[in-house]
Amino acid sequence: MPDLSAVAEQLASQEIELPSWAFGNAGTRFRVFETPGVPRDPFEKISDAAQVHRMTGLTPSVALHIPWDKVDDYGELAAHATENGLRLGTINSNTFQDADYKFGSLTHSDPRIRQKAIDHHLECIEIMDATGSQDLKIWLADGTNYPGQDDMRARQDRLAESLSSIYARLGESQRMVLEYKFFEPSFYHMDVPDWGTSLIQVQELGDRALVCLDTGHHAPGTNIEFIVMQLLRAGKLGSFDFNSRFYADDDLIVGAADPFQLFRIIAEVVRGGGFGSASSVAFMLDECHNIENKIEGQIRSVLNVQEMTARVLLIDQCALAEARSAGDVLRANEVYMDAYATDVREALFAWRESRGLPGNPMAAHRESGYDTRNVETRQGGRQASWGA
Repeated sequence: MPDLSAVAEQLASQEIELPSWAFGNAGTRFRVFETPGVPRDPFEKISDAAQVHRMTGLTPSVALHIPWDKVDDYGELAAHATENGLRLGTINSNTFQDADYKFGSLTHSDPRIRQKAIDHHLECIEIMDATGSQDLKIWLADGTNYPGQDDMRARQDRLAESLSSIYARLGESQRMVLEYKFFEPSFYHMDVPDWGTSLIQVQELGDRALVCLDTGHHAPGTNIEFIVMQLLRAGKLGSFDFNSRFYADDDLIVGAADPFQLFRIIAEVVRGGGFGSASSVAFMLDECHNIENKIEGQIRSVLNVQEMTARVLLIDQCALAEARSAGDVLRANEVYMDAYATDVREALFAWRESRGLPGNPMAAHRESGYDTRNVETRQGGRQASWGA
């Protein structure tokens, strides 16, 4: 069993933000299956997130999605989070489900619709003021489906102008993180399709505008860890949306499709100073659980991230540096692969128990009867889902 004592303090500093929407019903464009006991409102979502944190000790914050998580009193919601040992985190905007945004939101040619989208983000910042949230995360469905449909350069100019209006409203301790996605729902071009476009846009705004990297938002074969390195090098990596993909934006449990990719990404995060209490890079999940249990899906995801982090922290950096300096290609790769191949599960079991946490969080959750109680008590009302 590997010795984690040398990296125990670093492991203890790890925090992963949970997405509120992952506790609701979600799925694909073909079907969203309902699950008994699913939350009916943001308060119940936070209660479920607290269960994940009780089991893992890794998830002290919950991201909200507006308008999916709108409530009458955000102070009351924040107090509910505090009572459950959590805090409210990133506020995610939504300009992709309103009929006015058919041809774009912040990039739309109609000033009225652009202003409507801007006003929505200003409302999100007001919510941040009420909840104490630090980050406003923006993902845009804006783009076109056909060549010639619109002026791509003009859309970039309109985007820059819109983002500038939103950025100007941020408080001194608040940040904007701009997410990118290379396709869907627009298929000819997305207005923010890649990290370069996002970087260009946020660089024009200021120090508190950063890039959000969703691990599922890349073309097959993309070297995501290279992007992580560059954004950290530029001081512009604001946050992660961790998930996993086999084909496209699958939003599956992180580490499910390519555990080695997750290892490589975290290795660059650690190398670039993006991990630990001194880092401002936010780790967040962005997943949907269509056929699996919602809470268990989140537990499995954060444990996958923790496991890969432990493996990365066990890389023999001295041996790696020596091999690189000597130009020993295979030895350097061997050092890297030795850490990846290290089975840290038993060691993490003991480490969790030493901190008063369940050694096996998944088993502890199942034995707690929490899901059974939810099925019995959450009767009536409308289950939370996309758009609700």
